[in-house]
Amino acid sequence: MANFTKSHVPRFSAEVYQNPYLPEGGREVHAIVTVTATGGGTTGGRPVPAGGAGGPDAGVVIMVDCSGSMDYPPAKMRGAREATAAAIDTVRDGVGFAVVAGTHRATEIYPGGGRLAVAGATTRAQAREALRKLSAGGGTAIGTWLRLTERLLSSAGAAIRHAILLTDGRNEHESPQELRAALDACFGSFTCDARGVGTDWEVKEVTGIASALLGTADIVADPAGLTADFTRMTEKAMGKEVADVVLRLWTPLGAETVFVKQVAPTVEDLTGRRRESGPRSGDYPTGSWGDESRDYHLCLRVPAAGVGREMLAGRVSLIISAPDGPASATPSRPLSQGLVRAVWTDDAAASTSINPQVAHYTGQAELAHVIQQGLDARKSGDTDGATAKLGRAVQLAGASGNEATAKLLAKVVDVVDAATGTVRLKAKVAEADEMTLETRSTKTIRVKK
Repeated sequence: MANFTKSHVPRFSAEVYQNPYLPEGGREVHAIVTVTATGGGTTGGRPVPAGGAGGPDAGVVIMVDCSGSMDYPPAKMRGAREATAAAIDTVRDGVGFAVVAGTHRATEIYPGGGRLAVAGATTRAQAREALRKLSAGGGTAIGTWLRLTERLLSSAGAAIRHAILLTDGRNEHESPQELRAALDACFGSFTCDARGVGTDWEVKEVTGIASALLGTADIVADPAGLTADFTRMTEKAMGKEVADVVLRLWTPLGAETVFVKQVAPTVEDLTGRRRESGPRSGDYPTGSWGDESRDYHLCLRVPAAGVGREMLAGRVSLIISAPDGPASATPSRPLSQGLVRAVWTDDAAASTSINPQVAHYTGQAELAHVIQQGLDARKSGDTDGATAKLGRAVQLAGASGNEATAKLLAKVVDVVDAATGTVRLKAKVAEADEMTLETRSTKTIRVKK
């Protein structure tokens, strides 16, 4: 992995929003931490390689599903070729890139030889020519695609390592355990955006891949939309300036972490991904950063105390992971840090007040959860359960101002009264509409400051 010069690292800031007041004996502390990265030593939005030498500063691998179903209709394979060509055109000069054709095995389409090509006019033209040879035939074993991608990106020694995965079907030619093992092996090696084209793929499979590899997931129901989507994804990848950032959470003796969740721009539970990084300290992966802002919800449980007592409930820091080891091996100071407090009071108004940011994101996390529950109930034929859960989702989306999710819900239910969550399930729902709601259910809106 390439080293970063000082100018390469964005400036990170961490703002903590909470109500620190607890009633006597109270133990649970909630806080929203807004992390913002700005000004990461870029020129025209493009990172400058540290030292200007060595391997590429970034590497991108595009995995294209070439299973037999990609020919039905032929527009899918045609759209995939055009989208991949557009993505390659978006890769900036000097970045390493490769294209992998995925069936029941993984094949290097370009450049071959177990390496990445370095983007330039010649290699882009060669890659476009190679894409013309992409054809559909065979099965689907996504784990093999991921493992080849990991080998290609690791060989380049790039600082920012990113992948794009496109599939149109279910992972039928390997077991779920084999895919899980591949994801575990690839975690930390690269981030991956996953896309499902058409409506014959499995939402939980595609979103699970993106979640495991700290990327985004989405549906492209119409293959004609692939080019614009691939271009946006690649532009975003080119804007990343620092990789392997972790959120480090320290808690005092006697305190414990209940959960750590990313809550904006999407809901992602990071609790189970904690890696110990020192006494009473744990690291949570956040992946690569460019100029952007994200929100995290922390819930801590502290020892009970009496009125008038105050304590530091937690300290949040942003740390760049060591290239070849845990972030605890990194000698550098934190990029930024924020403090979470606990103060015990007998003022009932103070201790029962809910911080607006905490309330907003608690609602957004519930919104994502009840959409999933409602759609699962609908699929299983539980009409009453689906109506109740999706009605609650409509209520939450309306109350929080999440208009995008409200519009998606309106394609699945008839809204009688949004304020009370009164809805009726639609008799007929387009498969693409239901899959879009499920895929985008974790997208949140930020609290209005």
